[in-house]
Amino acid sequence: MKRYLIAGLLVWLPLAVTIFVLQAVLGLLDGMFVWLLDSTQIVVPAAAHSTIATLRRIPGLGVVVMLLGLLLTGMFATNMVGQWALRKGHRLLNKIPIVKQIYSSVKQVSDTLFSSSGNAFREAVLVEYPRPGAWTIAFVTGKPGGEAAEHLSGDYLSVYVPTTPNPTSGFFLMVSRADVIALQMSVDDALKYVISMGVVAPSLPRSRGPAAVRR
Repeated sequence: MKRYLIAGLLVWLPLAVTIFVLQAVLGLLDGMFVWLLDSTQIVVPAAAHSTIATLRRIPGLGVVVMLLGLLLTGMFATNMVGQWALRKGHRLLNKIPIVKQIYSSVKQVSDTLFSSSGNAFREAVLVEYPRPGAWTIAFVTGKPGGEAAEHLSGDYLSVYVPTTPNPTSGFFLMVSRADVIALQMSVDDALKYVISMGVVAPSLPRSRGPAAVRR
């Protein structure tokens, strides 16, 4: 009986978590769409309020509209006119008190994480943590900068050590490159390894064995 229960759990648990995450994302997109509709009611004539109420009742319309909006925004942001307009908008937001601290911080983090030209979370490594002799998987996020870099002599890396099984929380470390072992596994495989608490181990690359990994 116990074996059957575990086998059933292994079938349904990934599906349930996937549905939960998708529902959360879709709910967020729908919520943004409803907020936009509510905002438009302030400026549109009262005769159009019934049309807006009808749009709110159409299932899935919010997701389609928000995805289309993201697509159009991306197309606008990648051309010359869009980049000029975004630069003007950035300068304006950076002049508003309180807003500039929040906006600049979030923009810097998002640009670092999601920019195709950045290096954040593009390499998985092994580091000794939380004590010598104990190793864990970490992700390279760049190099130390600012005042912290001035106090570190030598070649150092900034790494993020995720917690298990929730990788969204973790620890930020600055470690010497000589104390880091580079891994061939992809970031996706490394995340699966962390989230599964070591149960789902990535396969060893055929091109290189463990002896060839750089230290």
